[in-house]
Amino acid sequence: MTDRTMHSPSRRDCLRLAAGGAAALALPARAAYPEKAITIVVTFAAGGASDIVARVIGEQLGKKLGQAVIIDNKPGAGGSIGGTAVARAAADGHTLMLSNSTPISIGPFALEKQPYDPIADFTHIASIGSAPCVVMANPAAGINTIVDLENTARKAGNLQFGSGGPASIGHIWGELMVRTLGVKMSHVPYRGGAPMTTDLIAGLIPVGIDVVTAYVPYFKSGQLRPLAVTSAQRSPLVPDVPSVLEFGQRKLVLDNFFGLTGPAKLPADVVARLNTAVNEVLAQADIKKRLLELGVTETPGTPAAFTGFVREQVAALQPLVKSIRVTL
Repeated sequence: MTDRTMHSPSRRDCLRLAAGGAAALALPARAAYPEKAITIVVTFAAGGASDIVARVIGEQLGKKLGQAVIIDNKPGAGGSIGGTAVARAAADGHTLMLSNSTPISIGPFALEKQPYDPIADFTHIASIGSAPCVVMANPAAGINTIVDLENTARKAGNLQFGSGGPASIGHIWGELMVRTLGVKMSHVPYRGGAPMTTDLIAGLIPVGIDVVTAYVPYFKSGQLRPLAVTSAQRSPLVPDVPSVLEFGQRKLVLDNFFGLTGPAKLPADVVARLNTAVNEVLAQADIKKRLLELGVTETPGTPAAFTGFVREQVAALQPLVKSIRVTL
């Protein structure tokens, strides 16, 4: 048996232990999140679909988290102005972004100097929903389906299509269609969906592409004819309009997503709390109804699933956006 001699701690040992304990007690404990108002940056002007979604979700999120939620509109540069502000914000969960395809999958690649990495510079927290684009035509154009559109474009040699602006989701989908179908079409950019709609109804352009949300009244009145939605399934907002997948065009499936995103390296507990709160909000019947009125189908899920979706869309759109050489 080995003889083990027990020694009493020396005075120096006691002082060292006491100093270590005091230092540990002196470390400030991180306050429970959230400790102040939360700002959600919207990368578009007030009044659009993203702004409305942010306000609908933000109001309920504030109730869940016990803090005010402030909406801060920072439009411009394909969503990159707002995106840059969030990427550079403190990683404490108090500055977030209502993310969507424009500032994440399109805008940063349309600029001469890419302002941020849409994956590495953010924490993608929670998926909110998705809304497809709708491809539509002036009734006088004689175009009733995507097949008609393809045939008309081939016969015309160069068919025009309008969108809400350069590098908008409608513009990008139109370029995707041109490459997928192998037809020649010219993009006509507008300063928003409203002026594009005016010219489309007037017959100055034959085809327009935009997020479906604002166009239901024009379909009901017969002023515009919907050809297809760009999602894999039909949109509940326009259930009679086929999806591009029904025409066998899997490569043309593209949804404009909405989600909650923060700066990179957000603490795991903050991400978990925000994700849970968003999913609880999306489960509310009144929120489901309000989003549906906006043409948005809720898509709750985990941070990992949302990040995976974003990663896939970025990989799909980055080379396309860069090849178009859009100047913002």
